[in-house]
Amino acid sequence: MNSKPLDLNAVFGNAASQNLITDQTLHTLTSMDLGDQIQNALGLSADAIESSEVFLLSILVDDSSSIHQAGNEDNVRRGVNICLEALKHSKAENDILAHVTALNRGTIYPYRPIAQAPQLGQVNYQASGNTPLYDMSIAVLGTALAKEREFAAQGVPVRTATLIVTDGADYGSRKRPRDVASLVADLKKRENHIIAAMGIDDGGQTDFRKIFQSMGIDDRWILTPDNDPHSIREAFEVFSKSAVQASQGAASFSKVSGFNP
Repeated sequence: MNSKPLDLNAVFGNAASQNLITDQTLHTLTSMDLGDQIQNALGLSADAIESSEVFLLSILVDDSSSIHQAGNEDNVRRGVNICLEALKHSKAENDILAHVTALNRGTIYPYRPIAQAPQLGQVNYQASGNTPLYDMSIAVLGTALAKEREFAAQGVPVRTATLIVTDGADYGSRKRPRDVASLVADLKKRENHIIAAMGIDDGGQTDFRKIFQSMGIDDRWILTPDNDPHSIREAFEVFSKSAVQASQGAASFSKVSGFNP
């Protein structure tokens, strides 16, 4: 764990002063009560990682009641575990940190070496609650940004891949899609962040592409699997292949062009 908490206002303020994020993004990150959420997810201190470069995997999973009602808890668990296992077999395994968060529970576990990342099971992942998609997307992406800046202060280059998974539209957030989009745009322009999203079909009630695009996520990084075990597993496999390629250094990262290039 971090030996001492990061001063997140200073971290984000410095990012703004370096024109890495806009004033709008700075306001979003500092006006929300995100401090505890981000601190809890930062995990192992950057100075405890002996790597010349680092790849951060972040997964935000929906644990709302609709996941349970649709019988998809095991499908989501298996899907996340597919991603974790794939990266554990990456050539860059020793340089990868993983962090998993749920919409309602919050941090399932903070950033830690991928080899130490536990699988999702019935104990650490159960679906019950609302869908604060926008608020938690900001929290997870803000955590990735804070962790990246922590490593940057140590002179260590960082690349990231974040997957946002949901089976429904936002319910319960204080922030709006434009707030997420501002942060996403700032991260994308740096060209070292992949931000992907998966919308599991809810019977056609939700236009996931429209929602994710309103959050600033490129269409080529959006997956919309049918609501069945095979389709959900296949979607996670598609993301995991991109994440593995992206984890293997700057040259490989630059060649990853999305699911629908």
